[in-house]
Amino acid sequence: MERESQFIGQSGAFLDAVERASHAATMNRPVLVVGERGTGKELIAERLHRLSSRWDEPLVTMNCAALPETLIEAELFGHEAGAFTGATRSRAGRFEEADRGTLFLDELATLSMQAQERLLRAVEYGEVTRIGSNRPQRVDVRIVAATNEDLPQLADEGRFRADLLDRLSFEVITLPPLRVREGDVAVLAEFFGRRMASELRWEGWPGFAEHVREQLQRHLWPGNVRELRNVIERAVYRWGDADNPIGHVVFDPFESPWKPTAQVTAQKVQPASQQPATAPDYDQVADLRAAVESHERAIVEHALGKHRWNQRQTAKALGLSYDQLRHCIRKHGLAERGGEEAAA
Repeated sequence: MERESQFIGQSGAFLDAVERASHAATMNRPVLVVGERGTGKELIAERLHRLSSRWDEPLVTMNCAALPETLIEAELFGHEAGAFTGATRSRAGRFEEADRGTLFLDELATLSMQAQERLLRAVEYGEVTRIGSNRPQRVDVRIVAATNEDLPQLADEGRFRADLLDRLSFEVITLPPLRVREGDVAVLAEFFGRRMASELRWEGWPGFAEHVREQLQRHLWPGNVRELRNVIERAVYRWGDADNPIGHVVFDPFESPWKPTAQVTAQKVQPASQQPATAPDYDQVADLRAAVESHERAIVEHALGKHRWNQRQTAKALGLSYDQLRHCIRKHGLAERGGEEAAA
């Protein structure tokens, strides 16, 4: 498979989904791929095609959410010249393009009810009719569809055709989100980090500082693997130091003290250091001194990474004197990078 199509992971939940896709690939039946954004639904669709008997025929992809409702049917089924304003010549639809191959319909839940009705006929009878034509054409197409919606619930609410759902759900492969893929965050971060370092022509890979690895593990990854890749690649290129472990990572690239707000009020905005944070679970604190020390160490380590171990800038950002920061570094046993040169 292509470089961007590699499956990286070792968790049981992820490997089970991949194995299920491999098993379903040999069946000439529709498959639904369900998962949150960024979980790799398109990669699974490609695997279903490449491991099937149709591997040397076209794999045609259509994002159903990328086109206005008025053009969806023309894209799927094609049109004849003069069928509507702007249709100056005949055009084959995605079904005809995918004949003898696989048609991957991403964001399936965004299809209109009318498009769903025509799709149902195409799936059930293997026939499509171009807009503006009365002659149906036979097509041999395997449908793989993907969604991040709860289609059975949409069907219960009357927003998705239940009969179409029945036709497309011969097999349903649900991809696990990254937050439940035990051990995969570290594996993926290492892979994306090394790849970015190679792209930047670094001679070696310094890895991640321990506090960065802990931050990566704690993050919930609402954007899943796609978000992780962006975070890691951004961290490596911003760090720009091939000789020392990546010491700072930014999860939200829009975060800035100068970020525009939707509405400016007369109320004074509190500085970030004074804004209330999510309350920790105090019931879990059995040793107050150790908990305070741990929290202090995490703050200092994060600030040092953010300021590339420039200790004077870090001290200023934390409201400490240079000597106070040096004391914190020694007290917590934080590895100093670059000695006095970094401090300067």
